[in-house]
Amino acid sequence: MTGARSEPLTAHEGLLSGEAMVAGVVGHPVRHSLSPRLHGAWIRALGLDAAYVPLDVGPHGFETVARALIGGSFRGMNVTLPFKEQALVLADAATDRARAAGAANVLVYRTDGTVLADNTDGEGLLYALRRQAPGWRADRGPVTVIGAGGAARGAVAALSAAGATDIRILNRTRARADALCALLPATAFGWDAAEAAFEGAGTVINATSGQLTADAPLSLPLPPARAAGGVVVMDMVYKPLETPYLAACRALGHHTVDGLDMLIGQAVPAFEAFFGVAPPEIPVRELLLAAMYPTKGPAP
Repeated sequence: MTGARSEPLTAHEGLLSGEAMVAGVVGHPVRHSLSPRLHGAWIRALGLDAAYVPLDVGPHGFETVARALIGGSFRGMNVTLPFKEQALVLADAATDRARAAGAANVLVYRTDGTVLADNTDGEGLLYALRRQAPGWRADRGPVTVIGAGGAARGAVAALSAAGATDIRILNRTRARADALCALLPATAFGWDAAEAAFEGAGTVINATSGQLTADAPLSLPLPPARAAGGVVVMDMVYKPLETPYLAACRALGHHTVDGLDMLIGQAVPAFEAFFGVAPPEIPVRELLLAAMYPTKGPAP
């Protein structure tokens, strides 16, 4: 990230010109997305003639909207659920990491009228682990990834590229884990083999969307308590900031990592691809926390 300007924006800098750069986030729903706040803060700090907008499209409208934006001033989009796999198929070209993940969370609209698919979720995952668990290394013991969906696939691809050599996929349905492991360097485990999947693990990643409310019964297997330093446990979701799964792991003595920095980390290369400049060094995590907890003050 580049340094942010210190002087306030002048009045004209808050207005868009006819040459403004436009990007956005596409999903269904997107009303709770923090991406517009995040990218908007960077745009304002840099004084760019640009805008970043939320685009909520219906379950069958993604391709129509994505193709309609080709060839204009639109620079690209972040893609969230449930359209990441469609985004990869729609693109004219894809990065190696998008192909490895089997999905795209970024579409870059190039000046020649073609669309490039990328996947920066893995970069965001690694950013969060390194930021919240200083000294973390991908090869610090086995890595256990809970879940066998698209998020897990992206996590395995990123962790393998970062140096993890023993990656384990733990999933309720063993067949789904087997299918993922046929494509990526990982070993499959079913729920009944959770103890073996956690054995010796240095890192645990929850790549499922379960356990999002405090009153939900804890249904995900937990790594056993460990006296010497614990395990680094990350939940990829960020609402709530501390999920019941992270709270349970913290109670067992493990070091926990929330998903908010993953959102920030995956957005950095996307912003640069859209607007041609690295985002500034400003306290965006604090800004996002204020948006998430407007009446409660800083969250833990």
